[in-house]
Amino acid sequence: MFGCKKYVVSFEQPTNSKLDNVKLEIFLDKEKVQEINLKAASGIPGYETVELPISEEGKHLLQIKAKDTTFSYDIKYPEEQYIRVVSHLKANGKLHVGILKRQYNF
Repeated sequence: MFGCKKYVVSFEQPTNSKLDNVKLEIFLDKEKVQEINLKAASGIPGYETVELPISEEGKHLLQIKAKDTTFSYDIKYPEEQYIRVVSHLKANGKLHVGILKRQYNF
């Protein structure tokens, strides 16, 4: 059962136009909780922020599925309450999704 505490997850909108309209599926403990469509920005990237519920023990598996790849991250509350998700293309053209985790807001 989830309480009222939340993870705050900010998805950076890419500056690379090749990532425009890429869909990210967000899973918390293997349950789909959100879908984000990236929107390429020119210049400074923007952010789309969502809140995800936290269980009593505060430990979760955050998974982000992009195209045919799933990226998995262990997260824990309150040490990692604020999460920033960044998507970029590697030199080989493959999409990579990375995260930054902090106890305090970015």
